[in-house]
Amino acid sequence: MVANTKKTSESSNYLFGLVWLGAAIYGVYFALGWAYKIRILALEGYGYVIHEFDPYFNFRATEYLYNNGAERFFKWFDYMSWYPLGRPVGSTIYPGMQFTAVFLKNHIFPSMSLNDVCCSMPAWFGMLSTFLVGCIAYECSLPQNCNSSIWRFLVDIVKGTRTDPKPTGGRHMVFGLYSPSVECALGAMGFMAIVPAHLMRSVGGGYDNESVAVSAMSLTFYLWVRSLRGGEKYSYLFGILTGIAYFYMVAAWGGYVFVLNMVGVHAAALTIFGRFSFKVYAAYSLFYSIGTFLAMQIPVVGMTPLKSLEQMGPCLVFLGFQVLQLCEFLRKKRRLNRVDAWKLRIKVGMISAVVGIVMIYLILPKGYFGPISSRVRGLFVKHTKTGNPLVDSVAEHQAASPRAYFQYLHNLCLVAPVGFAFVFWNLSDSSSFLLTWGACAYFFSHKMVRLVLLTAPIGSVLGGIAAGRVLSWCIRTLWDDPAVVE
Repeated sequence: MVANTKKTSESSNYLFGLVWLGAAIYGVYFALGWAYKIRILALEGYGYVIHEFDPYFNFRATEYLYNNGAERFFKWFDYMSWYPLGRPVGSTIYPGMQFTAVFLKNHIFPSMSLNDVCCSMPAWFGMLSTFLVGCIAYECSLPQNCNSSIWRFLVDIVKGTRTDPKPTGGRHMVFGLYSPSVECALGAMGFMAIVPAHLMRSVGGGYDNESVAVSAMSLTFYLWVRSLRGGEKYSYLFGILTGIAYFYMVAAWGGYVFVLNMVGVHAAALTIFGRFSFKVYAAYSLFYSIGTFLAMQIPVVGMTPLKSLEQMGPCLVFLGFQVLQLCEFLRKKRRLNRVDAWKLRIKVGMISAVVGIVMIYLILPKGYFGPISSRVRGLFVKHTKTGNPLVDSVAEHQAASPRAYFQYLHNLCLVAPVGFAFVFWNLSDSSSFLLTWGACAYFFSHKMVRLVLLTAPIGSVLGGIAAGRVLSWCIRTLWDDPAVVE
């Protein structure tokens, strides 16, 4: 009798899981469908027309690349741009969007005109951004990525230990999918599909760098948190893909500096909170070394990653990680206790610091390091005082107001903070990235209103986590068995 009851319960649970999966698939279809329909509306109403000056310049550059090839493109001097001075276009723009459009035209949509491909790309990549934001929410809501809290992090700092409790609070549903992870992903995709902060840069015809870059940024961040997934020994290998995704981000938009620093700040924060491990070391080292090497192949970037002051922070984190890993290797080899290990770290750290100071002293007078760009200066000084007339005169470089946040994020202004609080109590190496991302995105968007765009993905993720966990709780009230993690 008991065996029959158990078998019936398992069958019922499996059937419920299939219904749940079907609803989830429809939810993804619904979110992506509306993400596309909203963004393509302008093209359906007014035709396939490139909007505004910058998108039209980008289209001209794409036309030249399509007609003349990559070699001539990188040597192209356009006498019609910045007239009468002209502009060496191939070496002064981020060409990722142009190469993407030509690839899509040649290999995916050969029957479409280049103009139609360029007009449609913002809508296509808007769908992709929506999906990737859902992937981030899913990854950061998995049971193995929600097994700690801010208090446990603080206790670990005091004790000088690192604890990774067993996953709790999630339920395996069907085919390797978990609740509330799927619900959180659906919520994030739903928000990202309609949030104005992203819509303003992804409407059909708005063929500008940001329309592609948000997808590249979301992909980079997803692969970064994926490389830190708990319970997987070799997840750090995703650091390779993170570096490749970062390369595409660099090729697509000058905002790659934000992406680089976000990953660097998160890696440094994990170390400060006592979460340094071989996985964190390997994931970041693979990301930084591969990503930086590939980024330096882009003409407009060149040696900037090793010279620009705003990119020195992640570089120092990379070098610091090599020192820390050396100390870990020596600690294990010599079997040092906690006190002796700290003595070793201090000794090696001081030697490394002295060597670094000497090197900086030798190369600084030679003008090796470039100045901080005017737009970055505008984040820390009044936007009309950067010294660059172009930056000083643009209204979108002024500070954001509370009204602007509600205009571009609407109800996410209320829902996202709830998700932020949820993350505090469901922490791990992966999910803690959301706290870093959210804090930095808010700070920079507050300083410069155009950067409200950066709050769209993280706002959607946090809002999705809040909505998804509530939805999951509602679903569990229909479930007879207690939640377990398999």
